[in-house]
Amino acid sequence: MPALITRDLVTLDVDLGPDRSDVIRALATLVVGAGRATEVDSLYADAWAREQKTDTGLGGGIAIPHCRSASVTAPSLAFARLDPKVDFGGFDGPADIVFMIAAPAGGDELHLQLLAKLARSLVNEDFVAALRSARTPDEIVALVEKATADEPAPAPAAPVADSGRPVLVGVTSCATGIAHTYMAADALTNAAKKLGVELHIETQGSAGMTPLDPALIERAEAVIFANDVDVRDRGRFAGKPVVQAPVKRGIDHPEDMVREALAAAKDPNAARVQGGESSGSSNVRAESVGAEIKRVLLTGVSYMIPFVAGGGLLIALGFLMAGYAISLGSSAADAGGASNAVYTLQHYTLLNLPPEGLVYYLGAAAFQIGGLSFGFLVPALAGYIAYAIADRPGIAPGFVVGAVSGFLGAGFLGGIVGGFLAGYAARLIGKPAVPRWLRGLMPVVIIPLLASIIASGLMILILGGPIAAVTKGLTTFLNGLSGGGAIILGIVLGLMMCFDLGGPVNKTAYVFATTGLAAGGAGSFRIMAAVMAAGMVPPLAMAFASTVLYRRGFSEVERENGAAAWLLGASFISEGAIPFAAADPLRVIPSSMLGGAVTGALSMALGLQSRAPHGGIFVFFAIGPSFLASFFLWLGTILIGAAVTAVSLVALKRFVRPDGAIPIEERATAGAAQPVAV
Repeated sequence: MPALITRDLVTLDVDLGPDRSDVIRALATLVVGAGRATEVDSLYADAWAREQKTDTGLGGGIAIPHCRSASVTAPSLAFARLDPKVDFGGFDGPADIVFMIAAPAGGDELHLQLLAKLARSLVNEDFVAALRSARTPDEIVALVEKATADEPAPAPAAPVADSGRPVLVGVTSCATGIAHTYMAADALTNAAKKLGVELHIETQGSAGMTPLDPALIERAEAVIFANDVDVRDRGRFAGKPVVQAPVKRGIDHPEDMVREALAAAKDPNAARVQGGESSGSSNVRAESVGAEIKRVLLTGVSYMIPFVAGGGLLIALGFLMAGYAISLGSSAADAGGASNAVYTLQHYTLLNLPPEGLVYYLGAAAFQIGGLSFGFLVPALAGYIAYAIADRPGIAPGFVVGAVSGFLGAGFLGGIVGGFLAGYAARLIGKPAVPRWLRGLMPVVIIPLLASIIASGLMILILGGPIAAVTKGLTTFLNGLSGGGAIILGIVLGLMMCFDLGGPVNKTAYVFATTGLAAGGAGSFRIMAAVMAAGMVPPLAMAFASTVLYRRGFSEVERENGAAAWLLGASFISEGAIPFAAADPLRVIPSSMLGGAVTGALSMALGLQSRAPHGGIFVFFAIGPSFLASFFLWLGTILIGAAVTAVSLVALKRFVRPDGAIPIEERATAGAAQPVAV
C-alpha cells in the first residue's frame, strides 16, 4: 500500500501566492508531479469546489483543503508550511500549516481511516508544534506516518456506570466525511473533558460509523449535532434537547457548543429532536423570519428544478420529433378528448407504429413523459418547502397539498402557500412530547395524516378559490402583454436573473417563468425565453472579458474560470459567473445586471419564445415562434447583452477603483509594485 505522504509532497516555508486558490493549485500540482493524480486542473477544480462550500481554515493557523476526485490515483497528503500565511477562512486568522487531502472518488476504507487519523491529530497541539519546528521534508513525513500508524484496537468498552457527571451525546459529519467529521468529534470530546462532562460522539464519516449505544442515548441529557449533511437515523434522538450547528463550529468553538448543550438540557423551551426532525431553530443560531422563509423557499425550488428541467426538455424534444401539434387534441373519432400524444400511445406500439412513423411515436412518448414530469412541479415545490420546515414528516402532506393546489388551479402560488401550511402543521403536531411507545408512529403515520388534513382542508375549503383566481388573472395578464409592458417585464426579469446569479432573486424569476411555462400560452413562452437568455449573459460576459477582451485585467485563476464559463454560459448555468462576482461584486454585478436587462428587453420586444425551461443553446429546437430564424435572433440578444456586460466591466475595471488602488491581481499581471491612485 503506497504511503499517504512522501518527501515529494512536502514544501516548507514557501510563498505559494496570496490567495487560497493559488495554494490549492500549487498543492494539486505537487500531487500530480508525484504521480498520484492524473490532471492538475481536475484535482484543483474538485478541491476548489469543496472549498467554496465551507472554509477549510481551522483555528491555530491550520487549513485542510480536501476533496475526492476521479483524477486521484492514490490517496495522498500534500503539505505546505507557508510564508507568508494565507487566509483560508479560519476564525482566528490566516494559516501557515496546510494539508491538502486528496482522496480517490471511490477511496477504500483503509486509506480513509488513515486520513481520519491525520485529521484527528491536527487538534493535538504537540503534533502541530512539531510540524512548525520540523526542518526537513523527511521530518514532516515521519511525523505524519507516526500520526497515522496503526494502533491496537481497543477492547470493547464495558457499560459506563453513572459517573454523576452530565451526559451528552453527539453526531458529527461533513460533506466529504474525511476531515472535519473527525476533527469536530475530537475537539468536542476534549472540550467536554475540560468542562467535566461525559460526551459520546458518533462520527458519520467515510472511515465507517459505529452507532451510539441506545443506552447512552437514553441516559443523555442533550444532543450535539455538528453537521453539514443530514444526520443518519435522527429519530433515535427523538425528544432530546438539541444544539445544532455546522461541523466547523464544532472544531472552532467546541466549548461553546458543550456549554450550550448543558444549558439546553435545563431549558424546557429548548429545541428538541422530534421523530426525525428538530423542532424549532437551534439555540445556537436562531434564524430570523426572513432568513427562514428564504431558506425554505430555496429548498423547495432546488428540489423542484430537476422535475422542471427534465420534464421541460423532454417536452421540447417531443416537439422537435413530432411537431407542436402533438400537444393538441386529437381529431380521431375515438380519441375521447385526448391529445395527439395520448391517443398515439394508447393506440400504437413499437411493433405497430402510427402512420407518421417511428420518430413521431418516440416524440409522442417524450412529450408525454415530460408532461407527467412537469405535473410534479407544484407538488414537489410544496412537498420540499414542507420538508425544509418539518423534515421528513412534512414531505407527504406537502406533496398532497401541492396536488390539491394543482387540482384547484391555484398553481405555484397555491403550492407555496400550501407548502408552508403543511410544513408548519407538521412541525407543530410533532412538537409536544409524546410517550416513547408513540414516537415511532409520529413521523410515518400521525404527523403526515394530521398535517395533510389541516393543510389540504384549508386549501380546499378556504384558500384555494382566491389563490386560483389570482393565478388565472396573472396568467391572463402575462399572455396579453405586448409592446412597452412586455419590454418593461423583460427588463425586470433580466435584472433579477443577473442580481445574485443563482441566489433567491434569480430563482424567483426562474420559478416565475417555469411555472408559467407549465400553464402554456404565448406570453409564458416569451417570459421563459427572456429569463433563459438573461441568465446566460453573466457567465458568457465573464468568459469574453477575461479570455479575450481584457486578459491582463484578470488573474490567472480568473482566466481559467473564464475558459470554463464559456460552456457554463452556453448551457444556461448562471453560477459560472459566481467566482468573478465573489471577487469583485461592486463591478461584476452592476455590469451583469445591465447586460441582462438589455437581453431581457430585446427578447421580449422581438416576441421570442422558448418551450424548454433549461439547456441554453442546446435546446435551439425549442426556440420559436419560427424555429431557426427565431433561434438566431434569440442568440443575438444574448450576445448583445454579453457584450454590454463585458464592455461595462472592463470600463469599470480600468476607470473605477473602489479601493483607490490597482487590484492585486492586476498588479501581479502588470508587474506593478506599488498601489497607484486613480
